[in-house]
Amino acid sequence: MQIKKWMLTLLMVNVGVILLAQKVTLSGYVKDAGNGEDLIGATIYNTNIKTGTTTNSYGFYSLTVPSSDSLGLVVSFIGYVPKTIALTGKTSQVIVVNLESSTTALDEVVISVKRNSDNFERASMGTIDVPMKQITSLPAIGGETDVLKVIQLLPGVQSGKEGTTGFHVRGGNSDQNLILLDEATVYNPNHLFGLFSTFNNNALNNVTLIKGGFPAEYGGRLSSILEINMKEGNKNRMAVSGGIGLLSSNLTLEGPINKGKGSYIVSGRRSYIDILARPFIPKAQAGSNYYFYDINAKVNYTLGDKDRVFLSYFNGLDNAQYVGASSLNYGIDFGNKTATLRWNHLFSNKIFSNTSIVYNDFHNSFTTKQGKYVGILYSGIQDLTAKTDWEIHAGPNNKIKFGANYANNTFIPASTSYKSKIDTTLQALALKPDSLQHKYSNSMAFYASDEFKIIDAISLNLGFRIPVFQTATTKYTSFEPRITAKISTGISSSIKASYTEMNQFLHLVPSTTASLPTDVWISSSDVVKPEVSKQVALGYFKNFDNNAIETSVEAYYKTMSNQVLFKEGTQTSLTDDIDQQLTFGSGVSYGVEFFARKNFGKLTGWASYTLSWTNQLFPDLNYGNPFPYTYDKRHNISLAATYDLSNKWKFAADWIFTSGGAYTLPLGKIPVYGGGSLYDLYYNDYTKRNNYRYRPYHRLDVSLIRQNKEGMLFGKKFTSEWVFSVYNLYSRMNPYFVYLSVDPQTKKPSAKEVSLLPAIPSISWNFKF
Repeated sequence: MQIKKWMLTLLMVNVGVILLAQKVTLSGYVKDAGNGEDLIGATIYNTNIKTGTTTNSYGFYSLTVPSSDSLGLVVSFIGYVPKTIALTGKTSQVIVVNLESSTTALDEVVISVKRNSDNFERASMGTIDVPMKQITSLPAIGGETDVLKVIQLLPGVQSGKEGTTGFHVRGGNSDQNLILLDEATVYNPNHLFGLFSTFNNNALNNVTLIKGGFPAEYGGRLSSILEINMKEGNKNRMAVSGGIGLLSSNLTLEGPINKGKGSYIVSGRRSYIDILARPFIPKAQAGSNYYFYDINAKVNYTLGDKDRVFLSYFNGLDNAQYVGASSLNYGIDFGNKTATLRWNHLFSNKIFSNTSIVYNDFHNSFTTKQGKYVGILYSGIQDLTAKTDWEIHAGPNNKIKFGANYANNTFIPASTSYKSKIDTTLQALALKPDSLQHKYSNSMAFYASDEFKIIDAISLNLGFRIPVFQTATTKYTSFEPRITAKISTGISSSIKASYTEMNQFLHLVPSTTASLPTDVWISSSDVVKPEVSKQVALGYFKNFDNNAIETSVEAYYKTMSNQVLFKEGTQTSLTDDIDQQLTFGSGVSYGVEFFARKNFGKLTGWASYTLSWTNQLFPDLNYGNPFPYTYDKRHNISLAATYDLSNKWKFAADWIFTSGGAYTLPLGKIPVYGGGSLYDLYYNDYTKRNNYRYRPYHRLDVSLIRQNKEGMLFGKKFTSEWVFSVYNLYSRMNPYFVYLSVDPQTKKPSAKEVSLLPAIPSISWNFKF
């Protein structure tokens, strides 16, 4: 309790600080000179007092400095030519900075200019910004560049099954990652059963992963925050871009609205697997198909010098049907819809606010039928959220944030299996959400934080978050401290430490280990307690070559309580209360992460290595003994790089190595009288959980990009590129799952390994005019 009082008192003191020296404030926006897009995370550095700031999620910055006859600013952003600005510093000014996209040659010229040094200067840790240019260059399956595939290459992140976009951060489950698209939660970020993510890169502006030292404005998940911001659209001219790949095509339209006032962007993507496969589907399987699509749209408009409004929309859907003549039939339909309305307001050159209303609709329907045996699962969530966030730039070394949010949640979890009296179609078996039981909850949160310097060498980011979660029968209130400290150890290095607590009130209960979307979202209740994590981290950060190369090493220790799984042998029905089918446990994860990244020059990319341990303890599982987490992989090495061979050719590659994850095999067999063919007269004895390990996983992906000469099309300048890539170049047959087989003659059991993806070449063509 004393710690809480001390934190609140220190925050209030800093909020009320009045700087006695005469100051001026420089504020404004940093934009892409080519299309007018706001640049998120750009650095503004004052050469007079050797300090700086960065732009927020809307490209806004505010920097208060001592008054001077002349001031010098250096504005920089990865992939752009830094700009040096000299100005008189007697009065506060609004400065909009436009940065030109850089080339390799220009990078070499401006090598002496101050570059981004946030990674060692700011009191923040566990945060990695991933440049969109890097994402679009790295190879992926079928030529589909993918945000979540790149996230898997970062330290502290474990991939899911072979080829999937699922990721697990510092020992957490996939549902413990909060994925935000323009502030809206995306509950299922996957297409094609997890092979691709639901995010169309052509519609994205910025991607940031936070895996520790969580800022106070984020909450609701235990392991990570993946913040993705959509593009705002070209403010200067009409533009069309797109791409044609082996599995899908995409098209993006963008342009100004009342030039200088606003802009729009509409981007769509659809697969055509169903169209290409249709001629080859046997008549007995007519009706089998698969397709996915996603649509992104956004408009923004400037109402005046101090007000801007944004409206974002996203819709992603997967639909699959398989009809067998006399075998298993299934139908899958899942997707997300989100809408975000935001209003930015500048109360002064030091005070920035954003107010949002966010709507979210997620559904997941999975139906199977074999003869008259039927299995149905449905999981749905609808959210309506109102939130407000404020920034106060109190001084050159003092940034205060606070805000609040309120959300109304509706859950529709249901699953059942039964024998039907009649043989019917999958469509007739589909559940209607309005007829299912709905569960309701409300949540709210208040947060505040202050990032400030105690002395030149020591900075603190001190904050707290108070979440409140309520249903008809229960209420949970928590206090989450957020503390990060930084001590400078040289002109380009620092030591950082952080402590954070997080609560999670929504839970994804895994009902299968397959990559099918058959897991169920539920909310906390009087039975299901909120999941809680406590994480402490310590790191050393060092930059080289005038910040062209950044390095870090971070060690962490995290505990997780109230983890959720289904009980062994659970079979649910539509009338069951899912809460009663669950078992609860705890987890602990600890490790050390090494990271090095080169941001400038012909060769860019990063290398990471993670050494980690994650164990779980469920009193009702494994006889109450600890067991390794499924994605506990001791060693994880990732290399990702792009190299500019010439003005026309670019080469990219990534290589991954991980230790094998854990899985369960029986320790013995028990004879079963009358067991029949189902058990082959024996019942497998599963007395230990996750008692075996897969073989190590590794693969190499490569891509070659050729930029074509600029041409003319429909009277417009036209550019295009060819992308040639190979996923898993040396065709490593990595383990996907293991199943048991019994020799019919000797009755001896054996475990057989199944691999999924060999070498997969692909080609795609991208254009823009």
